[in-house]
Amino acid sequence: MKFSKLYVIPVVLLLAILIVDQVLKVWIKTNMVMGENFPIFGNWAYIYFTENAGMAFGMNFGGEIGKIILTIFRIALVGLIGYYLFRLIKKAVAIGVIIGFTLIFAGAIGNIIDSLFYGLIFSDSYGQVATMFQGGYAPFLQGHVVDMFYFPIIETSFPSWFPIWGGEEFVFFRPIFNVADSAITIGVLYLLLFQRKYFMRRHEVKTA
Repeated sequence: MKFSKLYVIPVVLLLAILIVDQVLKVWIKTNMVMGENFPIFGNWAYIYFTENAGMAFGMNFGGEIGKIILTIFRIALVGLIGYYLFRLIKKAVAIGVIIGFTLIFAGAIGNIIDSLFYGLIFSDSYGQVATMFQGGYAPFLQGHVVDMFYFPIIETSFPSWFPIWGGEEFVFFRPIFNVADSAITIGVLYLLLFQRKYFMRRHEVKTA
């Protein structure tokens, strides 16, 4: 594969993920009310509209100040990942490694867009469908990430004798996520499972 072609695949993949991620999020925001949901595959898969003020898969961190710190950290991290990805392409490393880091890079950018701009662009979605460019719900850096995929594949309860959680409801998979979260997760797993040789070689070079 020629060096110049190594840029085409990550750019196309990056744009595809961002377009799908953002189009779906905008559709959700402008057509659904917070908490609204509908099944897409029996009782196992739903489109479930929620917003995440913190980290991936619905986790939160430190209120408004924590949100600002987290967004700034994300921006810095994306910058580092982008720089590292550029270096990988420039060195013409294996295309699998480039694809893995591109997935992570695209996912991180997708969620940062929400954090930076959604609070300015959209009204809130509590009890109403959000409107665009008619007054935002949060300042710059404090937008919420739109999540929508919910897969409660197993819904049951822990037996009464089970330690700590006995009798409580158990749902797998409980977190609600989006396309960007999926890209990050797939990218990380892909690198760990199928591109370990690259990292092993780097370790061997450093310790040689």
